[in-house]
Amino acid sequence: MKPHSIGAINLLSPEEKKGIYYRVVPSALREVFGLRPDLRDASGRPLARLQASAGSTDVVLDVRHALGAQDPTLYAHLTDTINGQIRVLLYVINDPRSPRYDVDRMPDGTPTVFGTSLRNIEAEEAALGDGLAPGQIRRRLGILRESVTTFEEFVASLGHEVFFIDPLFYHNAIIFEGYGFGYESGRRLMEEIDRGFSPGGDLDLKLDPGNPFRAPEAGLSVRGRSWSSQDGILGVAYSGVTMYRHLGQDAALRTAAVTTW
Repeated sequence: MKPHSIGAINLLSPEEKKGIYYRVVPSALREVFGLRPDLRDASGRPLARLQASAGSTDVVLDVRHALGAQDPTLYAHLTDTINGQIRVLLYVINDPRSPRYDVDRMPDGTPTVFGTSLRNIEAEEAALGDGLAPGQIRRRLGILRESVTTFEEFVASLGHEVFFIDPLFYHNAIIFEGYGFGYESGRRLMEEIDRGFSPGGDLDLKLDPGNPFRAPEAGLSVRGRSWSSQDGILGVAYSGVTMYRHLGQDAALRTAAVTTW
């Protein structure tokens, strides 16, 4: 019987689990780095690490572009919802060839959870200056469209018509809107943020030329708004946002008046 959930897949043999979970890796990523479909390098050495224990409803897939690479080029953490749908807790594709910014750890090595629990201000300021958004340790690989399509195919192969994702930052949610996602929760927050950054809005009035994360022009771009949010301009942490994607359907939602990245 074909499995329909993470929990069911995790009960399969190791090779069966790999055969299913490796399908979330876009072929475009494999082509860039010359990875085989079994996620081994040209010499046959494994580059993927899978955490999918029997009895668990979570899976973590970590794919490196080369043996011994410092960071994954793809990191995916998926789980089941209470009714057996697929939920994406984290899905990141990095370009490991780009400069690294230690926004994910403090100078002493303490994890920051991508800046959501602690902040390495010096690293964040450097990332901001290089055009990155909050939470990014490296530049993205530029294959998000292919990644979304690949993930939709994975979800469809499990017999589902919808999946869910938790955007970690404001800019993530705006990006997913552009790929047809709607809001299960958090739409009101997103709309409040947009109103707040409008001229004379409560967030617009908190912008500060002396703070690089709250530059006066921050409200005019998605990335600027996200950095201001990361800096605490909302007064509360950015959280409680869950989005969904119905396969083959566009929710046609746009919560931001700005389109500049």
